[in-house]
Amino acid sequence: MKTSHEIDYRIIGEEMQCVEIELDPQETVIAEAGSLMMMDDHIEMKTIFGDGSEQSNSFMGKVFSAGKRVLTGESLFMTAYSNAGSGKRHVSFASPYPGKVLAMDVAALGGKVVCQKDAFLCAAKGTSVGIEFQKRIGVGLFGGEGFIMQKIEGDGMAFLHAGGTIVERELGPGELLKVDTGCIVAFTKDIDYNIQMVGGIRNTFFGGEGLFFGALRGPGKVWIQSLPFSRLADRIISSAPKMGGKRKGEGSILGGLGDLLDGDN
Repeated sequence: MKTSHEIDYRIIGEEMQCVEIELDPQETVIAEAGSLMMMDDHIEMKTIFGDGSEQSNSFMGKVFSAGKRVLTGESLFMTAYSNAGSGKRHVSFASPYPGKVLAMDVAALGGKVVCQKDAFLCAAKGTSVGIEFQKRIGVGLFGGEGFIMQKIEGDGMAFLHAGGTIVERELGPGELLKVDTGCIVAFTKDIDYNIQMVGGIRNTFFGGEGLFFGALRGPGKVWIQSLPFSRLADRIISSAPKMGGKRKGEGSILGGLGDLLDGDN
C-alpha cells in the first residue's frame, strides 16, 4: 500500500529552476524551511518536527527524528504545505543557489536514495528524510561530505537541487566511476561509495583536484553536479575585493600588473 501522497509537478526554468507542485484537496508536500517561492490561496502552512513521515507517533520519536536532521546541518523543523481548498492548488519551491531541480520517484529507485547533506528540497508527505552514516573511515574523513549524508526513503516523489547541470549515469555491476567528491549529488542504495587516492606526486600536489576521488561502483544510478556550491563560493571569495580595495588577479600570470592595466589600480 502506498504511504506517500501522490503529487503532480512541473519543473520550471532552465538554469535557475524551481518546481511547482500541484496538490489535490488534502494533499500535502513537505519542504525545507526557507525554500518556498509562492503558493496559491487555501494552501495551509504547518511547521513540523522532523520530516513528517509519521514513522513514530511518540513525542520522543519525533524529537529523535528532528535531532537527526540537526546532524546533517538542517533545521529541527520542516514545513508542511496542505491544500485545504476544494480544487487543485499550487505551491512552488526554489533552490537557494543557481542550478537544477532533480525529480525522483523514490519507489522506482528501490525505496531509498542517498544524497549530499544540503540537496533535499521538498517531497510528498510520507517521505522520510534521515541520515546515512558512512561506515568507512576514509570516506568519512576525505569524502567531502563527512561521515553523515542524507537518505530519502519512501514510495513517493522527492525533489533535490544541485549546482550547474546534473548528469545521470547508470552503472552496471562492478562498473567504477571516479568523481570529484564535491560533485556527487546522489546515488541509489546499491551503489558502493568509497574513495581513491589521485595517485602520483605531481598530480597530488599540483593537479588541483585534491588528494582523493570519490569512487562509485555499480550497480545503480548516480547523479553528478557540474558546479558544486562550495566551488562557486570559493571562486566568488577569491574574486572579491581584498582588504584595502584590491582584488585577486584571477589566476592571471600578470597578477597585480593585470589589475593595473585594466584600470583597477
